[in-house]
Amino acid sequence: MRKTALTIAGSDSSGGAGIQADIKTMMANGVYAMSAVTALTAQNTTGVTGILEVTPEFLGQQLDAVFTDIYPDAVKIGMVSSAELIRMIAWKLREYNAGHIVVDPVMVATSGSRLIRDDAVEMLKQELFPLAEILTPNIPEAEVLTGREIHSCQDMEEAAREIAEQYGCAVLCKGGHQRNDANDLLCADGIFTWFHGERINNPNTHGTGCTLSSAIASNLAKGYSLKEAVERAKNYISGALAAMLDLGKGSGPMDHGYRIEEE
Repeated sequence: MRKTALTIAGSDSSGGAGIQADIKTMMANGVYAMSAVTALTAQNTTGVTGILEVTPEFLGQQLDAVFTDIYPDAVKIGMVSSAELIRMIAWKLREYNAGHIVVDPVMVATSGSRLIRDDAVEMLKQELFPLAEILTPNIPEAEVLTGREIHSCQDMEEAAREIAEQYGCAVLCKGGHQRNDANDLLCADGIFTWFHGERINNPNTHGTGCTLSSAIASNLAKGYSLKEAVERAKNYISGALAAMLDLGKGSGPMDHGYRIEEE
C-alpha cells in the first residue's frame, strides 16, 4: 500500500510554499498527501499581504477527519501563527498517537514577512517541539530559539545541540541564508552529521523550508532512517532548485515536479 503523509500548515495562494508546496513535494516523493489548513494567506513571490486563520475548532475537525479515515504515516507541521491553533494540533497529535512528526518552525517567510505571533513561539516550544522527531530551523530561526548569533560551523553545532537537548528531538540546522553555503547540520542522539551541498545560483527559493521538511516527512513515512530521509530530501530540493524555474516578480518557486517529464 502507498504510504501517507499529512501536512498541517498555511495555504500559499501563489503555490510556491505552504500547503501547496507540501502536497507537490509529497507527491513527487512517492507518498499520498493529505492536509489540514491552519490559515489562508494572500501571498505571492514578493510577500504576504493578508492572513486569515481558521478557528481552532475547525482545525480540530480537519485533523479528526484525516486521522479517523486515512491514518498518516508521517506528519509535517509548518506555519501555525497562533497559540490556540498550536494547542489544538498538539492535543490531536497526542490523541491519535501520531508518529514521525517533522516540525518546521516557520517564523519568517523567504520574502521577510513575519508569519507568527510572539505568544505562538512560546507555545511551539511548550507543546509541539517535545512531540517532534525532528525540528528543521534555518539559521535565523535557530538564533531566535537559542538567543545566540550563528556565524560559523561551530556556532551551528552548539545551537543544534542546545535545541536538541532542550526538546528531546533531532535537529536539522539548515545553512543557506547567505551563511555557511548550502551545508546543513543534523544533530541526532548527540551525533553530528554534516550534509554538504553546493550552493545553486538560483534566486528563486520561495518555499525551500516547506519543501525540505515535507520531503523529510515523506521519506520517514516510507521507512527510511532519519539520516537517509534528510539526505534524500536534500537531493530532491537540490534538483528542484537546479531546474531553474523562473516565475514571479520576487523570489520565485522551485520546480517541485522536475522529475516528471513534460507530456
